[in-house]
Amino acid sequence: MSLPSYATTGEKAWYYGFRVITGLIFFFLIAPILVVIPLSFNAQDFFTFTPEMLRLDPEGYSLKHYRDFFSNSDWQHAMVNSLKIAPMATVLSVSFGTLAAIGLSQPHVPFRRAIMAILISPMIVPLIISAAGMYFFYSRIGLQGTYIGVVLAHAALGIPFVIITVTATLVGFDQSLTRAAANMGANPVTTFFRVQMPLILPGVISGALFAFITSFDEVIVVLFVGSAGQKTLPWQMFIGLREQISPTILAVATILVAISIALLTTVELLRRRSEKLRGIA
Repeated sequence: MSLPSYATTGEKAWYYGFRVITGLIFFFLIAPILVVIPLSFNAQDFFTFTPEMLRLDPEGYSLKHYRDFFSNSDWQHAMVNSLKIAPMATVLSVSFGTLAAIGLSQPHVPFRRAIMAILISPMIVPLIISAAGMYFFYSRIGLQGTYIGVVLAHAALGIPFVIITVTATLVGFDQSLTRAAANMGANPVTTFFRVQMPLILPGVISGALFAFITSFDEVIVVLFVGSAGQKTLPWQMFIGLREQISPTILAVATILVAISIALLTTVELLRRRSEKLRGIA
């Protein structure tokens, strides 16, 4: 929105000052990424900019760290583990989160607010507390250090994102459509897949993407719940920073940033499509 010609001096100062403050905050948040990405192409095994890089000399840049990531067995094993864990955790998060959101959207459900608060609590409780609790609980039931345990832990972290996105989509959902489907003889399962799901699908996919990002980037819980056999990509990065400092971490971080940007762009496109379907300008 442009500034009107009749704006006062104070309004003009706030108009431009607000944009300057927003730009500074945005730069503060994105500056670490802007530093990591060019460093990942460093031809030397350094975490700092070399004179050749500062001069923009092509000899100062290389893809050696990316080649190391794709050829190193430890990094590839961690990548495979992440790709095994994150999709399964996403499927569980979407399944349980979508059903919970639909159930809590019904006005006759008692204690809806209390149940919602409990289900989204993993977003509020510090991860270190959740991780410690999962460790003691899973160790008692024999899931600590297993693939199933890590998947369930990541699914618990992803469910709140699915519930929030699907609930936001259900706000504009016309419940008369489900009643009309029931009057036409459709059972609840048919009504869900033929009537509800197509309309709330953008919210479901958005929640799935958030759940996937949460699982793919999570490191604290997997340190407590997982074992050496479930070493994920963030875990391997943590080890690389603590035990053997390698610039390959910068290449991996750049790849993760690119994946996150692609997924968040998809979420934004789905959000706009959802608003368009619901008639929101």
